[in-house]
Amino acid sequence: MDVKVLKEYQRWLHNPSLNQQEKQELENIKNDESAINDAFYRNLAFGTAGLRGVLGMGTNRMNFYTIKKTTQGLANFLNKKYQKASVAIAYDSRLFSTEFAEIAAKVLSSNGIKAYIYNVLKPTPVLSYTVRYLHCQAGIMITASHNPSIYNGYKVYGDDGCQISGDFADAVSREIDALDIFEDIKYDDDSLVESVKEEVYQAFLQSTMKKSLLDKSVSRDIKIAYTPLNGTGRYPVQDILKLDGFNFVKVVKEQEEPDGYFTTCKYPNPEIRETLNLGVKLLNDIDGDILIATDPDCDRVALVSKDKDGLHYYTGNETGMLIFDYVYHTLKTRKLLPEHPVLVKTIVSTDLMNVICDKLGVECVDVLTGFKYIGEVIANLEKQGRENDYLLGFEESCGYLTNTEVRDKDAVNASMLIAEMVAFNKANGKTVYQRAQEIYDEYGHYQTLTDSFEFPGQTGKEKMDNLMKYFRENDVQFPLTGLKQKNDYLLSIAKNEEGEKEIKLPKSNVLKYLFKNGTTMTIRPSGTEPKIKIYYCSQNSQDIVQLREFIKEFIK
Repeated sequence: MDVKVLKEYQRWLHNPSLNQQEKQELENIKNDESAINDAFYRNLAFGTAGLRGVLGMGTNRMNFYTIKKTTQGLANFLNKKYQKASVAIAYDSRLFSTEFAEIAAKVLSSNGIKAYIYNVLKPTPVLSYTVRYLHCQAGIMITASHNPSIYNGYKVYGDDGCQISGDFADAVSREIDALDIFEDIKYDDDSLVESVKEEVYQAFLQSTMKKSLLDKSVSRDIKIAYTPLNGTGRYPVQDILKLDGFNFVKVVKEQEEPDGYFTTCKYPNPEIRETLNLGVKLLNDIDGDILIATDPDCDRVALVSKDKDGLHYYTGNETGMLIFDYVYHTLKTRKLLPEHPVLVKTIVSTDLMNVICDKLGVECVDVLTGFKYIGEVIANLEKQGRENDYLLGFEESCGYLTNTEVRDKDAVNASMLIAEMVAFNKANGKTVYQRAQEIYDEYGHYQTLTDSFEFPGQTGKEKMDNLMKYFRENDVQFPLTGLKQKNDYLLSIAKNEEGEKEIKLPKSNVLKYLFKNGTTMTIRPSGTEPKIKIYYCSQNSQDIVQLREFIKEFIK
Protein backbone atom coordinates (compact mmCIF):
# COMPACT_ATOMS: atom_id res chain seq x y z
CA MET A 1 0.00 0.00 0.00
CA ASP A 2 1.13 3.52 -0.75
CA VAL A 3 2.73 5.13 2.32
CA LYS A 4 0.74 8.36 1.82
CA VAL A 5 -2.54 6.43 1.80
CA LEU A 6 -1.68 4.61 5.03
CA LYS A 7 -0.53 7.84 6.67
CA GLU A 8 -3.79 9.60 5.82
CA TYR A 9 -5.79 6.64 7.11
CA GLN A 10 -3.90 6.80 10.42
CA ARG A 11 -4.47 10.56 10.61
CA TRP A 12 -8.20 10.05 10.29
CA LEU A 13 -8.26 7.10 12.67
CA HIS A 14 -6.60 9.08 15.48
CA ASN A 15 -8.24 12.43 14.86
CA PRO A 16 -10.09 13.73 17.94
CA SER A 17 -12.83 15.27 15.76
CA LEU A 18 -14.29 11.85 14.97
CA ASN A 19 -17.08 10.36 17.05
CA GLN A 20 -17.06 6.77 18.28
CA GLN A 21 -19.10 5.41 15.37
CA GLU A 22 -16.81 7.03 12.82
CA LYS A 23 -13.70 5.69 14.56
CA GLN A 24 -15.23 2.22 14.68
CA GLU A 25 -15.88 2.26 10.94
CA LEU A 26 -12.20 3.01 10.37
CA GLU A 27 -11.13 0.38 12.91
CA ASN A 28 -13.18 -2.21 11.03
CA ILE A 29 -10.96 -1.90 7.95
CA LYS A 30 -7.54 -1.71 9.67
CA ASN A 31 -6.55 -5.16 8.36
CA ASP A 32 -8.05 -4.68 4.90
CA GLU A 33 -5.50 -2.94 2.67
CA SER A 34 -7.85 -2.93 -0.30
CA ALA A 35 -10.62 -1.19 1.66
CA ILE A 36 -8.19 1.37 3.11
CA ASN A 37 -6.74 2.10 -0.32
CA ASP A 38 -10.16 2.53 -1.94
CA ALA A 39 -11.27 4.92 0.81
CA PHE A 40 -8.09 7.02 0.85
CA TYR A 41 -6.21 6.68 -2.46
CA ARG A 42 -7.58 10.01 -3.68
CA ASN A 43 -9.76 12.94 -2.69
CA LEU A 44 -13.29 12.57 -3.96
CA ALA A 45 -13.17 14.43 -7.26
CA PHE A 46 -15.06 17.72 -7.58
CA GLY A 47 -16.18 18.64 -11.09
CA THR A 48 -19.04 20.13 -13.09
CA ALA A 49 -21.35 17.51 -11.54
CA GLY A 50 -20.07 18.44 -8.06
CA LEU A 51 -19.30 15.43 -5.88
CA ARG A 52 -20.73 11.94 -6.04
CA GLY A 53 -19.50 8.90 -4.21
CA VAL A 54 -20.09 6.03 -1.81
CA LEU A 55 -21.09 6.91 1.74
CA GLY A 56 -18.46 6.18 4.38
CA MET A 57 -15.28 7.37 6.05
CA GLY A 58 -12.31 8.45 3.95
CA THR A 59 -11.16 11.12 1.53
CA ASN A 60 -12.77 9.22 -1.37
CA ARG A 61 -16.12 8.97 0.39
CA MET A 62 -19.18 11.09 1.02
CA ASN A 63 -19.18 12.01 4.72
CA PHE A 64 -19.52 15.01 7.06
CA TYR A 65 -15.86 15.95 6.59
CA THR A 66 -15.77 15.90 2.79
CA ILE A 67 -19.01 17.92 2.78
CA LYS A 68 -17.50 20.52 5.13
CA LYS A 69 -14.30 20.78 3.10
CA THR A 70 -16.14 21.08 -0.21
CA THR A 71 -18.47 23.75 1.14
CA GLN A 72 -15.55 25.67 2.64
CA GLY A 73 -13.89 25.64 -0.77
CA LEU A 74 -17.10 26.88 -2.39
CA ALA A 75 -17.43 29.60 0.26
CA ASN A 76 -13.86 30.76 -0.31
CA PHE A 77 -14.51 30.98 -4.05
CA LEU A 78 -17.77 32.93 -3.59
CA ASN A 79 -16.25 35.35 -1.10
CA LYS A 80 -13.42 36.13 -3.52
CA LYS A 81 -15.83 36.69 -6.40
CA TYR A 82 -18.67 38.56 -4.67
CA GLN A 83 -18.87 41.22 -1.96
CA LYS A 84 -22.07 39.63 -0.71
CA ALA A 85 -23.23 36.14 -1.68
CA SER A 86 -26.16 33.87 -0.99
CA VAL A 87 -26.71 30.17 -1.73
CA ALA A 88 -29.91 28.11 -2.03
CA ILE A 89 -29.84 24.53 -0.69
CA ALA A 90 -32.18 21.57 -1.22
CA TYR A 91 -31.89 17.83 -0.63
CA ASP A 92 -33.51 14.53 -1.51
CA SER A 93 -34.47 11.42 0.45
CA ARG A 94 -31.06 9.71 0.49
CA LEU A 95 -29.19 8.64 3.59
CA PHE A 96 -27.64 11.68 5.31
CA SER A 97 -29.04 14.13 2.74
CA THR A 98 -30.70 16.26 5.43
CA GLU A 99 -27.54 16.29 7.56
CA PHE A 100 -25.29 17.11 4.60
CA ALA A 101 -27.57 20.02 3.64
CA GLU A 102 -27.58 21.40 7.19
CA ILE A 103 -23.78 21.09 7.43
CA ALA A 104 -23.34 22.95 4.13
CA ALA A 105 -25.68 25.73 5.33
CA LYS A 106 -23.74 26.17 8.59
CA VAL A 107 -20.35 26.28 6.83
CA LEU A 108 -21.66 28.94 4.44
CA SER A 109 -23.12 30.97 7.29
CA SER A 110 -19.86 30.72 9.22
CA ASN A 111 -18.17 32.28 6.20
CA GLY A 112 -20.60 35.21 6.03
CA ILE A 113 -22.73 33.77 3.22
CA LYS A 114 -26.51 33.74 3.40
CA ALA A 115 -27.84 30.18 3.17
CA TYR A 116 -31.45 29.60 2.12
CA ILE A 117 -32.36 25.99 2.92
CA TYR A 118 -35.57 24.06 2.37
CA ASN A 119 -36.91 22.42 5.52
CA VAL A 120 -38.52 19.55 3.58
CA LEU A 121 -37.42 17.39 0.64
CA LYS A 122 -37.46 19.16 -2.70
CA PRO A 123 -36.55 18.02 -6.26
CA THR A 124 -33.53 19.16 -8.23
CA PRO A 125 -35.60 21.33 -10.62
CA VAL A 126 -37.06 23.21 -7.65
CA LEU A 127 -33.52 23.99 -6.47
CA SER A 128 -32.58 25.26 -9.95
CA TYR A 129 -35.67 27.48 -9.98
CA THR A 130 -35.01 28.71 -6.43
CA VAL A 131 -31.49 29.91 -7.27
CA ARG A 132 -32.93 32.17 -9.96
CA TYR A 133 -36.02 33.22 -7.97
CA LEU A 134 -34.00 34.32 -4.92
CA HIS A 135 -31.18 35.79 -7.06
CA CYS A 136 -28.58 33.60 -5.37
CA GLN A 137 -25.00 33.38 -6.52
CA ALA A 138 -24.97 29.57 -6.23
CA GLY A 139 -27.05 26.55 -5.31
CA ILE A 140 -26.38 23.20 -3.69
CA MET A 141 -28.48 20.08 -4.27
CA ILE A 142 -27.71 17.10 -2.04
CA THR A 143 -28.50 14.07 -4.17
CA ALA A 144 -26.99 11.12 -6.00
CA SER A 145 -29.90 11.17 -8.44
CA HIS A 146 -30.63 7.60 -9.59
CA ASN A 147 -27.61 5.83 -8.05
CA PRO A 148 -27.98 2.92 -5.57
CA SER A 149 -28.52 3.67 -1.88
CA ILE A 150 -24.82 3.45 -0.94
CA TYR A 151 -24.22 6.71 -2.85
CA ASN A 152 -24.87 10.36 -2.16
CA GLY A 153 -23.82 13.51 -3.97
CA TYR A 154 -23.42 17.29 -3.90
CA LYS A 155 -24.41 19.20 -7.05
CA VAL A 156 -23.42 22.85 -7.37
CA TYR A 157 -25.33 25.41 -9.44
CA GLY A 158 -24.35 28.85 -10.70
CA ASP A 159 -26.40 32.04 -10.47
CA ASP A 160 -28.10 31.11 -13.76
CA GLY A 161 -29.64 27.96 -12.23
CA CYS A 162 -27.42 25.68 -14.37
CA GLN A 163 -24.98 23.15 -13.01
CA ILE A 164 -21.60 24.84 -12.94
CA SER A 165 -19.28 25.24 -15.91
CA GLY A 166 -15.80 23.78 -16.19
CA ASP A 167 -14.12 27.08 -15.24
CA PHE A 168 -16.34 27.45 -12.16
CA ALA A 169 -15.67 23.85 -11.13
CA ASP A 170 -11.90 24.19 -11.64
CA ALA A 171 -11.77 27.34 -9.52
CA VAL A 172 -13.75 25.76 -6.68
CA SER A 173 -11.66 22.60 -6.93
CA ARG A 174 -8.47 24.62 -6.45
CA GLU A 175 -9.93 26.20 -3.34
CA ILE A 176 -10.90 22.77 -1.98
CA ASP A 177 -7.46 21.30 -2.68
CA ALA A 178 -5.80 24.10 -0.72
CA LEU A 179 -7.67 23.14 2.48
CA ASP A 180 -6.87 20.69 5.25
CA ILE A 181 -10.00 18.66 5.87
CA PHE A 182 -9.77 19.00 9.66
CA GLU A 183 -7.94 22.28 10.25
CA ASP A 184 -9.24 24.87 7.77
CA ILE A 185 -13.03 24.65 8.14
CA LYS A 186 -15.20 27.43 9.60
CA TYR A 187 -18.16 25.82 11.34
CA ASP A 188 -19.30 27.90 14.31
CA ASP A 189 -22.19 30.14 13.20
CA ASP A 190 -25.65 29.47 11.77
CA SER A 191 -27.03 33.00 12.10
CA LEU A 192 -27.24 33.45 8.31
CA VAL A 193 -29.23 30.27 7.73
CA GLU A 194 -32.84 30.87 6.68
CA SER A 195 -35.62 28.52 5.61
CA VAL A 196 -36.96 28.97 2.08
CA LYS A 197 -40.52 30.28 2.21
CA GLU A 198 -43.44 28.27 0.82
CA GLU A 199 -44.13 31.01 -1.73
CA VAL A 200 -41.04 29.95 -3.69
CA TYR A 201 -42.34 26.42 -4.20
CA GLN A 202 -45.77 27.76 -5.16
CA ALA A 203 -44.11 30.08 -7.67
CA PHE A 204 -42.31 27.05 -9.13
CA LEU A 205 -45.63 25.26 -9.63
CA GLN A 206 -47.16 28.31 -11.30
CA SER A 207 -44.10 28.65 -13.52
CA THR A 208 -44.53 25.01 -14.56
CA MET A 209 -48.22 25.55 -15.29
CA LYS A 210 -47.32 28.29 -17.79
CA LYS A 211 -46.01 25.49 -20.01
CA SER A 212 -49.32 23.65 -20.04
CA LEU A 213 -50.48 23.32 -23.65
CA LEU A 214 -53.63 21.21 -23.41
CA ASP A 215 -56.82 23.10 -24.19
CA LYS A 216 -59.23 23.23 -21.25
CA SER A 217 -61.91 21.66 -23.45
CA VAL A 218 -59.88 18.43 -23.79
CA SER A 219 -60.82 15.74 -21.27
CA ARG A 220 -58.28 14.92 -18.58
CA ASP A 221 -60.12 11.68 -17.86
CA ILE A 222 -57.14 9.33 -17.88
CA LYS A 223 -56.00 6.99 -15.14
CA ILE A 224 -52.44 7.57 -13.96
CA ALA A 225 -50.35 5.28 -11.79
CA TYR A 226 -47.40 7.11 -10.26
CA THR A 227 -44.28 6.17 -8.30
CA PRO A 228 -41.76 8.64 -6.86
CA LEU A 229 -39.44 5.69 -6.09
CA ASN A 230 -39.30 6.79 -2.43
CA GLY A 231 -37.93 10.17 -3.47
CA THR A 232 -38.83 13.85 -3.74
CA GLY A 233 -41.46 13.71 -6.50
CA ARG A 234 -44.34 12.56 -4.30
CA TYR A 235 -45.92 15.98 -3.69
CA PRO A 236 -44.65 18.10 -6.63
CA VAL A 237 -45.80 15.65 -9.32
CA GLN A 238 -49.19 15.15 -7.70
CA ASP A 239 -49.52 18.90 -7.13
CA ILE A 240 -48.83 19.78 -10.77
CA LEU A 241 -51.12 17.06 -12.13
CA LYS A 242 -53.92 18.25 -9.86
CA LEU A 243 -53.40 21.87 -10.91
CA ASP A 244 -53.61 20.73 -14.54
CA GLY A 245 -56.90 18.92 -13.95
CA PHE A 246 -55.70 15.30 -13.79
CA ASN A 247 -57.64 14.00 -10.82
CA PHE A 248 -57.17 10.23 -11.14
CA VAL A 249 -53.62 9.69 -9.86
CA LYS A 250 -52.81 6.63 -7.74
CA VAL A 251 -49.43 6.37 -6.01
CA VAL A 252 -47.52 3.15 -5.38
CA LYS A 253 -47.87 2.82 -1.59
CA GLU A 254 -44.61 0.90 -1.09
CA GLN A 255 -42.68 3.70 -2.85
CA GLU A 256 -44.62 6.74 -1.64
CA GLU A 257 -42.72 7.65 1.54
CA PRO A 258 -39.06 8.78 1.53
CA ASP A 259 -36.67 5.85 2.00
CA GLY A 260 -32.95 6.32 1.54
CA TYR A 261 -32.41 2.56 1.51
CA PHE A 262 -34.72 2.13 -1.52
CA THR A 263 -35.78 -1.24 -0.15
CA THR A 264 -38.27 -1.87 -2.97
CA CYS A 265 -35.76 -1.52 -5.81
CA LYS A 266 -32.01 -2.10 -5.96
CA TYR A 267 -31.48 0.72 -8.45
CA PRO A 268 -33.91 3.67 -8.11
CA ASN A 269 -33.40 4.48 -11.78
CA PRO A 270 -36.58 4.72 -13.90
CA GLU A 271 -34.56 3.76 -16.99
CA ILE A 272 -34.31 0.20 -15.61
CA ARG A 273 -37.40 -1.87 -16.39
CA GLU A 274 -37.24 -3.97 -13.21
CA THR A 275 -37.37 -0.79 -11.13
CA LEU A 276 -40.88 -0.17 -12.47
CA ASN A 277 -42.34 -3.54 -11.38
CA LEU A 278 -44.45 -2.20 -8.49
CA GLY A 279 -45.63 0.70 -10.62
CA VAL A 280 -46.65 -1.64 -13.43
CA LYS A 281 -48.53 -3.79 -10.92
CA LEU A 282 -50.50 -0.74 -9.81
CA LEU A 283 -51.10 0.25 -13.44
CA ASN A 284 -52.65 -3.16 -14.06
CA ASP A 285 -54.60 -3.12 -10.78
CA ILE A 286 -56.33 0.16 -11.62
CA ASP A 287 -56.61 -0.68 -15.33
CA GLY A 288 -54.86 2.61 -15.93
CA ASP A 289 -53.69 4.41 -19.03
CA ILE A 290 -50.09 5.19 -18.02
CA LEU A 291 -47.45 4.78 -15.36
CA ILE A 292 -45.24 7.77 -14.56
CA ALA A 293 -42.07 7.05 -12.55
CA THR A 294 -39.63 9.67 -11.27
CA ASP A 295 -36.19 9.11 -9.75
CA PRO A 296 -35.26 10.15 -6.17
CA ASP A 297 -34.43 13.79 -6.97
CA CYS A 298 -37.26 13.99 -9.51
CA ASP A 299 -35.30 15.18 -12.51
CA ARG A 300 -35.83 12.01 -14.59
CA VAL A 301 -39.13 10.44 -15.59
CA ALA A 302 -40.08 7.18 -17.29
CA LEU A 303 -43.29 6.25 -19.10
CA VAL A 304 -45.20 2.99 -19.46
CA SER A 305 -48.56 2.89 -21.26
CA LYS A 306 -51.31 0.28 -21.20
CA ASP A 307 -53.89 -0.37 -23.89
CA LYS A 308 -55.81 -3.31 -25.34
CA ASP A 309 -52.55 -4.66 -26.80
CA GLY A 310 -50.91 -4.74 -23.36
CA LEU A 311 -48.04 -2.86 -21.77
CA HIS A 312 -45.63 -0.64 -23.68
CA TYR A 313 -42.35 0.52 -22.14
CA TYR A 314 -40.77 3.64 -23.67
CA THR A 315 -37.09 4.48 -23.76
CA GLY A 316 -35.98 7.98 -22.80
CA ASN A 317 -35.52 8.70 -26.50
CA GLU A 318 -39.06 7.62 -27.33
CA THR A 319 -40.58 9.68 -24.53
CA GLY A 320 -38.59 12.69 -25.74
CA MET A 321 -39.83 12.06 -29.27
CA LEU A 322 -43.45 11.90 -28.07
CA ILE A 323 -43.18 15.03 -25.91
CA PHE A 324 -41.63 16.93 -28.81
CA ASP A 325 -44.36 15.69 -31.17
CA TYR A 326 -47.04 16.93 -28.77
CA VAL A 327 -45.38 20.29 -28.10
CA TYR A 328 -44.59 21.02 -31.76
CA HIS A 329 -47.97 20.11 -33.24
CA THR A 330 -49.98 21.73 -30.43
CA LEU A 331 -48.10 25.02 -30.81
CA LYS A 332 -48.47 24.83 -34.59
CA THR A 333 -52.22 24.13 -34.40
CA ARG A 334 -52.71 27.02 -31.98
CA LYS A 335 -50.57 29.27 -34.23
CA LEU A 336 -48.08 29.76 -31.38
CA LEU A 337 -45.11 28.07 -33.04
CA PRO A 338 -42.15 30.46 -33.18
CA GLU A 339 -40.69 31.39 -36.56
CA HIS A 340 -37.34 29.80 -35.72
CA PRO A 341 -38.09 26.92 -33.31
CA VAL A 342 -35.22 25.13 -31.56
CA LEU A 343 -34.86 21.64 -30.09
CA VAL A 344 -31.79 20.87 -27.97
CA LYS A 345 -30.57 17.33 -27.34
CA THR A 346 -27.39 15.58 -26.29
CA ILE A 347 -25.05 13.89 -28.76
CA VAL A 348 -25.91 10.47 -27.28
CA SER A 349 -29.65 10.96 -27.82
CA THR A 350 -31.44 9.47 -30.81
CA ASP A 351 -30.44 10.58 -34.30
CA LEU A 352 -34.12 10.28 -35.25
CA MET A 353 -34.72 13.74 -33.78
CA ASN A 354 -32.24 15.24 -36.25
CA VAL A 355 -34.26 13.69 -39.09
CA ILE A 356 -37.60 14.88 -37.69
CA CYS A 357 -36.33 18.41 -37.06
CA ASP A 358 -34.83 18.64 -40.53
CA LYS A 359 -38.16 17.76 -42.14
CA LEU A 360 -40.17 20.08 -39.88
CA GLY A 361 -37.85 23.05 -40.21
CA VAL A 362 -36.80 23.00 -36.57
CA GLU A 363 -33.20 23.79 -35.61
CA CYS A 364 -31.75 20.76 -33.80
CA VAL A 365 -28.85 21.71 -31.54
CA ASP A 366 -26.64 18.83 -30.39
CA VAL A 367 -24.72 19.37 -27.16
CA LEU A 368 -22.47 17.31 -24.91
CA THR A 369 -23.93 14.97 -22.31
CA GLY A 370 -25.04 16.92 -19.25
CA PHE A 371 -28.13 19.06 -18.94
CA LYS A 372 -26.04 22.12 -18.09
CA TYR A 373 -25.20 22.33 -21.79
CA ILE A 374 -28.89 22.48 -22.63
CA GLY A 375 -29.24 25.19 -19.99
CA GLU A 376 -26.43 27.14 -21.66
CA VAL A 377 -28.27 27.05 -25.00
CA ILE A 378 -31.38 28.42 -23.28
CA ALA A 379 -29.29 31.20 -21.72
CA ASN A 380 -27.77 32.10 -25.11
CA LEU A 381 -31.20 32.20 -26.74
CA GLU A 382 -32.36 34.42 -23.90
CA LYS A 383 -29.46 36.84 -24.51
CA GLN A 384 -30.48 37.03 -28.18
CA GLY A 385 -34.10 37.76 -27.26
CA ARG A 386 -35.06 34.32 -28.63
CA GLU A 387 -36.09 32.55 -25.43
CA ASN A 388 -39.50 31.71 -26.91
CA ASP A 389 -37.83 29.87 -29.81
CA TYR A 390 -36.88 27.08 -27.40
CA LEU A 391 -39.32 24.16 -27.61
CA LEU A 392 -37.72 21.33 -25.68
CA GLY A 393 -34.44 20.06 -24.33
CA PHE A 394 -33.94 16.37 -23.68
CA GLU A 395 -31.42 13.62 -23.10
CA GLU A 396 -31.84 9.90 -23.64
CA SER A 397 -31.55 9.16 -19.91
CA CYS A 398 -35.15 10.29 -19.30
CA GLY A 399 -34.46 14.00 -18.79
CA TYR A 400 -36.72 16.69 -20.33
CA LEU A 401 -37.43 20.42 -19.98
CA THR A 402 -39.69 22.97 -21.67
CA ASN A 403 -39.74 25.56 -18.86
CA THR A 404 -36.93 28.10 -19.38
CA GLU A 405 -37.29 29.40 -15.80
CA VAL A 406 -35.67 26.10 -14.75
CA ARG A 407 -32.21 25.21 -16.06
CA ASP A 408 -31.97 21.50 -15.32
CA LYS A 409 -33.99 18.49 -16.37
CA ASP A 410 -37.38 18.60 -14.72
CA ALA A 411 -39.58 15.58 -14.08
CA VAL A 412 -42.37 17.77 -12.68
CA ASN A 413 -42.59 19.70 -15.94
CA ALA A 414 -42.20 16.47 -17.96
CA SER A 415 -44.84 14.55 -15.95
CA MET A 416 -47.37 17.27 -16.74
CA LEU A 417 -46.50 17.19 -20.44
CA ILE A 418 -46.65 13.38 -20.57
CA ALA A 419 -50.12 13.40 -19.02
CA GLU A 420 -51.25 16.09 -21.47
CA MET A 421 -49.74 14.22 -24.41
CA VAL A 422 -51.63 11.05 -23.45
CA ALA A 423 -54.91 12.92 -22.97
CA PHE A 424 -54.45 14.77 -26.27
CA ASN A 425 -53.87 11.59 -28.25
CA LYS A 426 -56.74 9.84 -26.48
CA ALA A 427 -59.06 12.71 -27.42
CA ASN A 428 -57.94 12.18 -31.03
CA GLY A 429 -58.71 8.46 -30.88
CA LYS A 430 -55.11 7.27 -30.56
CA THR A 431 -53.10 5.52 -27.91
CA VAL A 432 -49.58 6.69 -27.12
CA TYR A 433 -48.19 3.53 -28.70
CA GLN A 434 -50.17 4.11 -31.91
CA ARG A 435 -48.85 7.65 -32.17
CA ALA A 436 -45.28 6.44 -31.66
CA GLN A 437 -45.67 3.94 -34.50
CA GLU A 438 -47.06 6.67 -36.78
CA ILE A 439 -43.95 8.76 -36.11
CA TYR A 440 -41.67 5.82 -36.88
CA ASP A 441 -43.57 5.05 -40.08
CA GLU A 442 -43.18 8.64 -41.22
CA TYR A 443 -39.56 9.31 -40.29
CA GLY A 444 -37.85 5.94 -39.93
CA HIS A 445 -37.77 3.08 -37.43
CA TYR A 446 -34.72 4.15 -35.43
CA GLN A 447 -33.78 1.91 -32.53
CA THR A 448 -31.60 2.91 -29.60
CA LEU A 449 -29.91 0.95 -26.85
CA THR A 450 -27.42 1.71 -24.08
CA ASP A 451 -24.93 -0.67 -22.45
CA SER A 452 -23.03 0.04 -19.23
CA PHE A 453 -19.88 -1.70 -18.02
CA GLU A 454 -18.84 -1.24 -14.38
CA PHE A 455 -15.22 -0.64 -13.34
CA PRO A 456 -15.15 -0.07 -9.56
CA GLY A 457 -12.25 1.21 -7.50
CA GLN A 458 -8.81 2.53 -8.42
CA THR A 459 -7.99 -0.33 -10.79
CA GLY A 460 -11.35 0.14 -12.47
CA LYS A 461 -10.61 3.77 -13.21
CA GLU A 462 -7.28 2.80 -14.74
CA LYS A 463 -9.02 0.21 -16.95
CA MET A 464 -11.55 2.80 -18.14
CA ASP A 465 -8.80 5.27 -18.92
CA ASN A 466 -6.88 2.62 -20.87
CA LEU A 467 -9.97 1.58 -22.83
CA MET A 468 -10.75 5.15 -23.87
CA LYS A 469 -7.09 5.68 -24.77
CA TYR A 470 -7.08 2.55 -26.97
CA PHE A 471 -10.26 3.52 -28.83
CA ARG A 472 -8.94 7.06 -29.28
CA GLU A 473 -5.51 6.12 -30.61
CA ASN A 474 -6.29 3.07 -32.75
CA ASP A 475 -8.32 2.27 -35.86
CA VAL A 476 -10.54 -0.37 -34.30
CA GLN A 477 -11.89 -2.91 -36.79
CA PHE A 478 -15.62 -2.96 -36.08
CA PRO A 479 -17.87 -5.69 -37.54
CA LEU A 480 -19.73 -3.05 -39.59
CA THR A 481 -18.09 -2.03 -42.86
CA GLY A 482 -17.92 1.54 -44.04
CA LEU A 483 -16.92 3.78 -41.14
CA LYS A 484 -17.90 7.25 -42.32
CA GLN A 485 -16.57 9.42 -39.51
CA LYS A 486 -15.00 9.32 -36.05
CA ASN A 487 -15.76 12.23 -33.72
CA ASP A 488 -13.28 12.75 -30.88
CA TYR A 489 -14.79 15.32 -28.54
CA LEU A 490 -11.71 15.39 -26.31
CA LEU A 491 -9.49 16.45 -29.20
CA SER A 492 -12.35 18.43 -30.84
CA ILE A 493 -11.71 16.61 -34.13
CA ALA A 494 -14.13 14.97 -36.57
CA LYS A 495 -12.12 12.69 -38.86
CA ASN A 496 -13.37 11.16 -42.12
CA GLU A 497 -12.04 10.13 -45.55
CA GLU A 498 -11.85 13.77 -46.64
CA GLY A 499 -9.72 14.82 -43.68
CA GLU A 500 -10.35 16.49 -40.34
CA LYS A 501 -12.60 19.31 -39.17
CA GLU A 502 -13.05 21.03 -35.84
CA ILE A 503 -15.86 20.10 -33.47
CA LYS A 504 -17.11 23.33 -31.94
CA LEU A 505 -18.11 21.99 -28.54
CA PRO A 506 -16.30 22.01 -25.17
CA LYS A 507 -13.75 19.23 -24.79
CA SER A 508 -15.14 15.99 -23.35
CA ASN A 509 -13.89 12.41 -23.13
CA VAL A 510 -16.36 11.06 -25.69
CA LEU A 511 -15.94 9.18 -29.00
CA LYS A 512 -18.69 8.82 -31.60
CA TYR A 513 -18.48 6.52 -34.60
CA LEU A 514 -20.71 7.22 -37.61
CA PHE A 515 -21.10 4.41 -40.15
CA LYS A 516 -22.07 4.92 -43.80
CA ASN A 517 -25.44 3.18 -43.42
CA GLY A 518 -26.51 5.69 -40.71
CA THR A 519 -25.75 3.56 -37.65
CA THR A 520 -23.93 5.38 -34.85
CA MET A 521 -22.13 4.26 -31.70
CA THR A 522 -20.93 6.55 -28.90
CA ILE A 523 -18.53 5.67 -26.07
CA ARG A 524 -18.02 7.68 -22.89
CA PRO A 525 -17.10 7.14 -19.25
CA SER A 526 -19.91 8.14 -16.90
CA GLY A 527 -19.34 11.39 -15.04
CA THR A 528 -21.10 10.14 -11.90
CA GLU A 529 -20.50 6.38 -11.68
CA PRO A 530 -17.54 4.02 -12.30
CA LYS A 531 -18.92 2.94 -15.67
CA ILE A 532 -18.23 3.12 -19.37
CA LYS A 533 -21.43 3.70 -21.33
CA ILE A 534 -22.01 2.69 -24.96
CA TYR A 535 -24.89 4.20 -26.94
CA TYR A 536 -26.17 2.58 -30.15
CA CYS A 537 -28.58 4.07 -32.68
CA SER A 538 -29.62 2.40 -35.95
CA GLN A 539 -32.49 1.60 -38.28
CA ASN A 540 -31.05 -1.92 -38.51
CA SER A 541 -31.38 -3.97 -35.32
CA GLN A 542 -28.76 -6.44 -36.57
CA ASP A 543 -26.18 -3.64 -36.61
CA ILE A 544 -26.79 -3.05 -32.92
CA VAL A 545 -26.55 -6.79 -32.19
CA GLN A 546 -23.20 -7.07 -33.96
CA LEU A 547 -21.73 -3.99 -32.33
CA ARG A 548 -22.88 -5.07 -28.86
CA GLU A 549 -21.33 -8.51 -29.23
CA PHE A 550 -18.08 -6.99 -30.48
CA ILE A 551 -17.87 -4.47 -27.61
CA LYS A 552 -18.64 -7.10 -24.95
CA GLU A 553 -15.89 -9.37 -26.23
CA PHE A 554 -13.48 -6.47 -26.64
CA ILE A 555 -13.98 -5.25 -23.06
CA LYS A 556 -13.50 -8.79 -21.70
